[in-house]
Amino acid sequence: MQFTIVTPSYRPGPWLRLCIASVADQGVPAEHIIQDAGSDDGTLDWVRADPRVQLHVEPDGGMYDAINRGLRRGTGEICAWLNADEQYLPGALRAVAAWFEAHPDVDVVFGHVVMVDAQGRYLFHRKVEPPRLAHTWTCHLGTYSCGMFFRRRLLDPGGFWLDPDWRCGGDGEWMVRLLRAGVRMGTLGRFTSAFTWTGSNLSRQEQARAEWRRLRQSAPLWMRLLAPWWVLTHRLSRWWHGCYRQEPFEFAIYTLESPAQRQIRRVTRPVGYWSEPIA
Repeated sequence: MQFTIVTPSYRPGPWLRLCIASVADQGVPAEHIIQDAGSDDGTLDWVRADPRVQLHVEPDGGMYDAINRGLRRGTGEICAWLNADEQYLPGALRAVAAWFEAHPDVDVVFGHVVMVDAQGRYLFHRKVEPPRLAHTWTCHLGTYSCGMFFRRRLLDPGGFWLDPDWRCGGDGEWMVRLLRAGVRMGTLGRFTSAFTWTGSNLSRQEQARAEWRRLRQSAPLWMRLLAPWWVLTHRLSRWWHGCYRQEPFEFAIYTLESPAQRQIRRVTRPVGYWSEPIA
């Protein structure tokens, strides 16, 4: 079972090296496509010489257009996109492949995500369950794209490509379309990915907040009026399924100080939120 992993890139800085290394050591067949919009920060000088990736450089219409371009070039049965400031944890893709083989009728699976700072230090974690339509459409998307994997049949023949008109919130809009179509989803039940809070993440920008407001306004009025109920049921479901509980654990990631060898991080006091609580 081959993977297609797409990384949209434009002036990614030092993070891309860590991202590439985290895909390359997974030990499963995977094509890692770097879809670059023409970086002028020196990235292309070294990526062109890296045999672990396929580099394509061309103008694009934003992140989601770049992801679509990379996905169209790929051949893997299982697809995902991984931004330059994100990583896969050891054994993630092997676990995803085994899960899909055991669940042939499910098209999307989500893994849990660890949040780290620019030095690779643990901040908090996010345990997930499959998103629900009303909550996703009127409140927020409770999953992260770095922990999401899906079958190629969603794209072809399914036609569920990302909408390039969105610049920051396209994953939420895409998820609403999948949920409205009844696409079957599941959870892996383990940590698969690390998300780096660099201070310049797209989700922190005003445009991202504006696009989420735009998505919310596209929901039916009755659904928006019931938003407090969707929040309550979402949190109760997360509590019931153990998303707010986590024993001490450890994970291994690449860091700016150690770009060639993973460093083990031991978490003795896990927390499900940072200084800014996330529902």
